[in-house]
Amino acid sequence: MSKEIIENIDKQQLADALSERYLSYAVSTIVSRALPDVRDGLKPVHRRILYSMLRQKLSPSAAFRKCATVVGDVLGHYHPHGDSSVYDAMVRLAQDFSVRYPLIDGQGNFGNIDGDPQAAYRYTESKMTDAAMLIMQGLDEDSVDMMPNFDGTTTEPMVMPGAFPNLLANGGMGIAVGMATNIPTHNVAEICDALNLVIDRPDATTAQIMKKLVGPDFPTGGILIDSFDTIVKNYDTGRGAFRVRAKWDVEKLDRGAEQVVITEIPYGIVKSKLVEQIASLIDAKKLPLVDDIVDESTTDVRIVITPKNRNVPADKMMAHLFAMTDLESRFNMNFNVIDSNGAPRVMGIGDVLREFIAHQKIVLRRRTAWRLGNIARRLEILGGLLIVYLNLDRVIEIIRNEDDAKSVLVAEFNLTDVQVEAILNTRLRSLRKLEEMEIRREDAELLAEQKQLQELLASEDAQNDQLRAWFADIKKRYDKKTALGRRRTTWAEQTEEIVVNADEFIEKEPMTVILSAMGWIRAAKGHLDLNSLDVKFKEGDELLTAFHAMSTDKINLFGSSGKMFTLSANDLPSARGFGESVRMMADIAADENIVRAFVLDTSAKYLLIGRHGNGFIVSGENCMAQTRTGKQVMNTDAQNPAIMCIVAGPGDMVAMSGSNDKLLIFPAAEIPEMTRGKGVILQKYNAERTYVLDAMFFDAADGFGWTTGRGTTKLDDWRPWVGRRASQGRTIPVGFPRSGKFGK
Repeated sequence: MSKEIIENIDKQQLADALSERYLSYAVSTIVSRALPDVRDGLKPVHRRILYSMLRQKLSPSAAFRKCATVVGDVLGHYHPHGDSSVYDAMVRLAQDFSVRYPLIDGQGNFGNIDGDPQAAYRYTESKMTDAAMLIMQGLDEDSVDMMPNFDGTTTEPMVMPGAFPNLLANGGMGIAVGMATNIPTHNVAEICDALNLVIDRPDATTAQIMKKLVGPDFPTGGILIDSFDTIVKNYDTGRGAFRVRAKWDVEKLDRGAEQVVITEIPYGIVKSKLVEQIASLIDAKKLPLVDDIVDESTTDVRIVITPKNRNVPADKMMAHLFAMTDLESRFNMNFNVIDSNGAPRVMGIGDVLREFIAHQKIVLRRRTAWRLGNIARRLEILGGLLIVYLNLDRVIEIIRNEDDAKSVLVAEFNLTDVQVEAILNTRLRSLRKLEEMEIRREDAELLAEQKQLQELLASEDAQNDQLRAWFADIKKRYDKKTALGRRRTTWAEQTEEIVVNADEFIEKEPMTVILSAMGWIRAAKGHLDLNSLDVKFKEGDELLTAFHAMSTDKINLFGSSGKMFTLSANDLPSARGFGESVRMMADIAADENIVRAFVLDTSAKYLLIGRHGNGFIVSGENCMAQTRTGKQVMNTDAQNPAIMCIVAGPGDMVAMSGSNDKLLIFPAAEIPEMTRGKGVILQKYNAERTYVLDAMFFDAADGFGWTTGRGTTKLDDWRPWVGRRASQGRTIPVGFPRSGKFGK
């Protein structure tokens, strides 16, 4: 390497170089791609699409043109990115289920609410809507700054001037580096009312503003069920969530039957996936109140849901569906936008409205100044033309006879260059008395307009009046009485949640629950003979336990981690196959053993025992797990896992046997009842390797014994083995089973 090259090397720490370049990338992504501008509600790609269509004269009255033409022009002149990024953005502006007021009028396949993709841009056609024209109104009147495009061959607007409140009207979403935005759509008529309120009262509170704005107005409708206080809080901070539910009605059928029809779904939910979700839950028996779902939609949404039977109330069925499916969804609002200074920040609704009004005042002043400049130039020309009519013969003589007519006219009549050029360019046919009258009339009108515009620039109140007039005109165009302007999302504050107990609608049927050693569970119809079960298992697997239950029961699994997992018997898979792994139905770790599976009795009590003889009694009600992750009831560790769960009682005495060949009997009253913990020592073991083998409850009056294959053995005198809880006990009696089990 030459010395010259070495000297030109810029020395820099790698960490500094990476952070500097990544910061540049992050800023570019935030400002130039992902976040909309608070003033026009557009991202750069949207702004460039609309400006390109304006240049191509694709107004609402024009003929449709291929989207490929627009995409090509945007890529070639303004947006040097992939064609899919431009076309996808263009398609979204045309989808009436994505934006509240489409900015592009699309012809062809632009996708649908079922999630089907749009056709390629060589097939689709488009032009702009009235809303798009309003956004760019005044663009040719020096209302905003222009900047060079990426190669300097032309210019493009830095922001759009129009008074159409696009940010709030059509919302927006985007993900940048380290930040995101998600803005709901709103009703334009209500936005205009809120803007006029802020013009009159710049310090208006969020609560006052929201009485005008009400809340989101989504293109797909739905019902907003949050309280007014929640809405105000969300808009005050610029962050928060809204609960939106599907709109539904009940249709009466023959013989007293009913069906529910969904006519509107929450915003952003793909209809086909929603129907698929509900259908899969029905197949999995997780919607016991629902019998069937059919999508009968055409251009309008119509999803028909049939209740399980006539006894199922429609409101309870829908409450269950709202809890289990996307028929109720949360819209997470995040008003993260680029402010008028070019900085990204989260803004409350008051700041958004004030920034928009401030921008419109700047646009108004610039348009007024531009018009005043045009008036001044026209008045100058009209002044020169009047001189012609007052001195017509002399002007004609000069033009006919003088070699340098221009300089002579300037010297003789004290004219400006602009006036002389206008005189020399005047046609002979215009030199008549009628034209002179027209010039005087135009001169008077322009002077009056000039005075009015100068007063407008000088008066803040006059500017506010003009803004009110603009917003009133927009409100009139999108009045709530029109098809496009009517409010679609209704607000119905939820005062009382309907409590749904799906179990009460489950048909009560006997079943036999079968659990294998490898954790595969299934349910056979009826109460089978447990002593002669004829069931098959996967290779290497075998029966762990089987017991009788009812379809309305809750099945509990007690794991070696000390967790209780609760399953609905009605949800268990059929016994026709090998069943389903319980680890797919509940979040049971792969290395966790299932200590016991049983029908949960919430009115009963259970004795939980750890490997080294600790334990306690817990109520059945406290064993119910509400989630897949289970409920931690017993505290355990790797050396002392949970190994036993038995029903506490009946009986006033407890017998325990251990691997140290000791038997201990003590009063059941000495075991404490707890809601969670490690418990107390029940039987003491000196060696680390010794552990509990079995435990049982019995009545002292009935005596103590054990059961083996040969029958039941009663111990004549079991008092020598009675001791206090936490003692070791005595050596097992003669004849006690080698397994250390008391039997059943």
